[in-house]
Amino acid sequence: MNYENILFQVTDGVAVITLNRPKAWNALCTRLNTELEDALLAAEQDPEVRVVILTGGDKVFAAGADLKEMAQATPMEAARTSALAQRINNFLEQMSVPVIAAVSGLALGGGCELALACDFRVVAEDAQFGLPEVGLGILPGAGGTQRLAALAGAARAFEMVLLGRRISGAAAAQAGLATCAVEPGQVMAAALEMAAALKKNPAYSMALAKRAIVSGQTLGAGAGKLMERELFALTFANPDQAEGMRAFAEKRRPSFQNLR
Repeated sequence: MNYENILFQVTDGVAVITLNRPKAWNALCTRLNTELEDALLAAEQDPEVRVVILTGGDKVFAAGADLKEMAQATPMEAARTSALAQRINNFLEQMSVPVIAAVSGLALGGGCELALACDFRVVAEDAQFGLPEVGLGILPGAGGTQRLAALAGAARAFEMVLLGRRISGAAAAQAGLATCAVEPGQVMAAALEMAAALKKNPAYSMALAKRAIVSGQTLGAGAGKLMERELFALTFANPDQAEGMRAFAEKRRPSFQNLR
């Protein structure tokens, strides 16, 4: 697919996907979402990719859905828009590689929901997170009500969704919505540093550990514990388990194959 609304580049095992509609503040139109879904699938299927970084650049992450496109939508068209956005965000959770959202500027509406679906959020201290949909006569439709409540609690979800209040990147880190908040202009450097740290771990155990966490969040702790047990056993079928334990015993750095 030829991308018009995103940039996609893989360097040293890190796939960087940049939302690229600067004149529209990276509003998430159908075409952008379709391209994003295609790029994420390409990253998932590339065995060389170890980490994905999703960003909107230095000025804005994504200011939300494209309201010009949505304003006259029928209920059926709105359902398809929501289904596409939810499919993308669910896929982010289910990818076998870690996904880092590098957030500068505004992350509102669908942009906030997109960031919440990533595994890590490295954010600028002055970034702005918000879900203003209720004030427009709608509500978040890409999983934001559920992920926000899971990450920061129902009280914060009611505040941000029903009152439409925004919070800064610094406040998001304090509330558990962001992994860390850094100085403006340092977001991408911090995300790349995190990606480098993640790449040191074997791909398969990271993929299964991520699946265990997501399973518990989605299905409940009981099902999550059962899944964890089965996934733990599966790691012993991967050569990196033997290498990791042997290297530990021999007090040397492991040489992982990173099969996934």
